[in-house]
Amino acid sequence: MTGSGGAIGVRRGEEIYITPSGVQKELMEPEDLFVQTIDGKSIATPPAFKKLTQSSCTPLIINSFLKRKGAGAVVHAHNPNAVLISLLYPGKEFRITHQQMIKCTYNWQLGKNNKYFDELVVPIVEGQPEEIDLAPYVAKALEDYPDTSCVIIRRHGMYVVGPTWEKTKLMLESFDYLFHIAMQMKLYGLDPTQPPQESSKS
Repeated sequence: MTGSGGAIGVRRGEEIYITPSGVQKELMEPEDLFVQTIDGKSIATPPAFKKLTQSSCTPLIINSFLKRKGAGAVVHAHNPNAVLISLLYPGKEFRITHQQMIKCTYNWQLGKNNKYFDELVVPIVEGQPEEIDLAPYVAKALEDYPDTSCVIIRRHGMYVVGPTWEKTKLMLESFDYLFHIAMQMKLYGLDPTQPPQESSKS
């Protein structure tokens, strides 16, 4: 995560651990986390002297857990590749197929990872001035695309939700890779949505 941007939510049983706002995530201590239930009941907060505030991403993280039963983690990142891909794809979807890293993305409808030859479809929602304003749009995208584990926020970044924090981290890296590859393909006049053509026989 660049700067203090982004947020992480991890669920363990009834407890949801959420990173605070405006901090460098790699410098956090365990006591810096906010802990709550899915219905918003506070379990633990950071020590008052640290003056930490709860992430503005909290409603979106909770929505993601509600929309994806069995989810273990949600990551929000302001990664440049997601921002750029949202500008190259002015519509409501990003699509790509026949790429190895698609196999690292999780299909919530099927309950397993996608295949190399699948067409990966990621919804794109419009960016909003404040993080909290994104909550209904991200929630609707998760409803409209019940298989997706990622939502792109135009000019902002992306949310990734997975079964465990380990798989969510891997997916974050994989989606970032796929966005980068798609941009490079477009530079060379290649269509990321088209399967490869078989070599003509001589």
